Amino acid sequence: MKKLSSAKELEVFRNSLLENRASEQLCITVCGGTGCTTSGSTSVSEAFRSEIRKQNIGDKVTVKTTGCHGFCERGPVIVIKPKGIFYQQVKAEDVPEIISETILNDKVIDRLLYTDPSSGKQIVYEHDVPFYKTQNRLILGNNGIIDPTSIEDYIAAGGYLALSKTLFNMQPEAVIQEITKSGLRGRGGGGFLTGSKWESTRRAHEEPKYLICNCDEGDPGAFMDRSLMEGNPHSVLEGMIIGAFAIGCHEGFIYVRNEYPLAVQNARIAIEQAEQAGLLGKNILGSGFDFTVKINKGGGAFVCGESTALMASLEGKVGEPRAKYVHTSEVGLWDKPTNLNNVETWANIPLIINKGADWFFNIGTPTSKGTKIFSLVGKINNTGLIEVPMGITLREIIYNIGGGITGGKKFKAVQTGGPSGGCIPEKLLDMKVDFDELAKVGSMMGSGAMIVMDEDNCMVDIAKYFISFLEEESCGKCTPCREGIKRMKEILTDITEGKGKEGDIELLEELAAGVKDASLCGLGQSAPNPVLSTIRYFRDEFEAHIKEKRCPAGVCRALIRYYIVAEKCVSCGKCVKTCPQNAITQPEKKKPVVLDAEKCIRCGSCKDVCKFNAIEVK
Repeated sequence: MKKLSSAKELEVFRNSLLENRASEQLCITVCGGTGCTTSGSTSVSEAFRSEIRKQNIGDKVTVKTTGCHGFCERGPVIVIKPKGIFYQQVKAEDVPEIISETILNDKVIDRLLYTDPSSGKQIVYEHDVPFYKTQNRLILGNNGIIDPTSIEDYIAAGGYLALSKTLFNMQPEAVIQEITKSGLRGRGGGGFLTGSKWESTRRAHEEPKYLICNCDEGDPGAFMDRSLMEGNPHSVLEGMIIGAFAIGCHEGFIYVRNEYPLAVQNARIAIEQAEQAGLLGKNILGSGFDFTVKINKGGGAFVCGESTALMASLEGKVGEPRAKYVHTSEVGLWDKPTNLNNVETWANIPLIINKGADWFFNIGTPTSKGTKIFSLVGKINNTGLIEVPMGITLREIIYNIGGGITGGKKFKAVQTGGPSGGCIPEKLLDMKVDFDELAKVGSMMGSGAMIVMDEDNCMVDIAKYFISFLEEESCGKCTPCREGIKRMKEILTDITEGKGKEGDIELLEELAAGVKDASLCGLGQSAPNPVLSTIRYFRDEFEAHIKEKRCPAGVCRALIRYYIVAEKCVSCGKCVKTCPQNAITQPEKKKPVVLDAEKCIRCGSCKDVCKFNAIEVK
């Protein structure tokens, strides 16, 4: 596309795009996010394009590969616009039927519709699917509409209008005032007021100033930033340019982990397109303001999600944090004033500028404004990416949007905030989700990962898992984190192996307090959360492991035994064939099998293949 040299040219170009697209009748949007891509959505898109060419109906329907639609559990998903017909788990072989029946004859294909498990009703339209119904997809909404590799799509959807308004109708101080007034808090985990951070960086005296987008998302089960960068990179870029204008800096960086190839690819395309269109680089839209953005790929170290460790990595140094008493807004990247926000925070900026601070301020709770994107994963029916207003309850998220626990099992806990977050029990399901309420119960917002657990999860084992992850990811620079986390892991391992002793729980609490108070950065300071929260809400499980040498959930191998329930055994012999240790035998035909406890390694393979629940764990 041609270079745009003024706000007027941007407006004219957008209007021409809208006029040209008004004649388009139908558009098949195919989810092209990482989740759906791994499920085969690329072949689905190719099949649609091939079938449209074959039937010569390009004047009636188009195909668009978009970003993540969110409902990852049901991918690949497609939505036929403007009707909003929602098809799930679509395969390439379904394409000819969709074209012939739905596109050409306006008939719905029942087997591709989503069936609501609670009512058994088949749902035709996307907005009626329970997963989407109670969401407020302010940021994610365009993910299902635009092609992330098309700047024209983004501009047609209102993209870069906020930038134009900022450059020609606002002063930097007014932009910061608007962001401050909105109450936007950073979505990367800390929850610091975005406007205050911008103001501090602007007031810093050193030059040049730098701006960074943090896309180093390392939490297990988290893919919010990845999906935004994959599906709508221009929204992030636009937010960054507005922030740079407000702060007074001319060079920015997107720090993205190398494990996100599609996010890297689409961000690079977006930067190139914005530069060609005159929306990035020198003299943006003829305003006289310059700003460039470069991509820096991180090596996947979890600690590099911390601001100062990220900046060290960006400088080419080892990714280690530094003491927080020196603020990065004054001494950051290359010892210059630096403003860092995460992907989701930057994507909020154009919305606030376009719709106003008051609009944003009226969404959410008194201290947590706007919406929040969460990755909903674990023992839940509807895994995926959701966007909900701050203040929604955990119960609404897990049961109304998530569809409840898989297999009809009993809910046990949900961990929020990634590996450094806390585990929240069933009795707190009706709590509101925002920065402050989560902190009150020993957890945190984090970047937005939510991992749901059921009755089969052992909370001692869960605490050990997250502490083990954090031990591996600790940079080891400070002693409290390096040695304290290691010692906590050793104690938890002993407890799960039947070696726990009286006083271990109290020792864990004491160690956790030391690590929390004395660690250098946020990784160490929040690392004890999974241990402290599991002790706080599931102390009885710890005591059962230590005092009774018993794992109530039947997870910790050293503390469980497998038993054959003779009355239920039908002598099918599947467990005999499956057992890797030959610990199960069948002395007589048509008689229950026998398990040798001495040979049993408690691998669980026999229980997995038994369809008659004849094998129990105690």
